[in-house]
Amino acid sequence: MRKLLAFLAVVMIAGCAPKPLYNWGKYDTYVYSYVKSPNEESLATLMKECETLIADCGSRNVPPPGLCADYGYLLIKSGKIEEGKAMLNKEIALYPESKVFMERIIKRISQ
Repeated sequence: MRKLLAFLAVVMIAGCAPKPLYNWGKYDTYVYSYVKSPNEESLATLMKECETLIADCGSRNVPPPGLCADYGYLLIKSGKIEEGKAMLNKEIALYPESKVFMERIIKRISQ
């Protein structure tokens, strides 16, 4: 009987767990792989995951904070300067609190 009550308590608590605000997919795994061994393949995989997460934002219809900025940085690093700047500006539009930091990055890139 105690096992049944313990099981029911766990099920009830698990059912009340809040759902995550953002869909991060396998982003953390791909970032780790890229940092651990930075090569063309790991970069391409990370960039593809960023594209996927930005395109499929989930129920909030907004990508996770910092994702557009990170993707913009990767684009700039890959030589796609204007696309990267556009993603940094998208980060500002979605998360206005990032404006000061993003504008500093954009200013450095423009020099």
